[in-house]
Amino acid sequence: MAQDGEPTPESGDERIRTTADLDLITLFDSSTVDSEIEADVIVGVLEAGGIEAVINDTVFPNLAFTVKVPREQLAEAQRLLAEALAAGPEAADQAEAESEGG
Repeated sequence: MAQDGEPTPESGDERIRTTADLDLITLFDSSTVDSEIEADVIVGVLEAGGIEAVINDTVFPNLAFTVKVPREQLAEAQRLLAEALAAGPEAADQAEAESEGG
């Protein structure tokens, strides 16, 4: 039964997410002017590091943008963000140049 974590034949997905997999915790929460851009960058850093992240899509400027990650990956997500902040924008420029073959 799908509720028991078993895939259903019609689902086409061999991996069924259980409640523990969906236990998300907020990593970033901001309602500043540039919070949408900052949240997008954070999600990009996390996904590049192999961590699935969820960002809310709000159309109301008074609501905060949040980034959530699985609770079990919180420490790794915090480590990735700390490394990205320590490396600074120069590292991002260098990584972009390397990915473009230059």
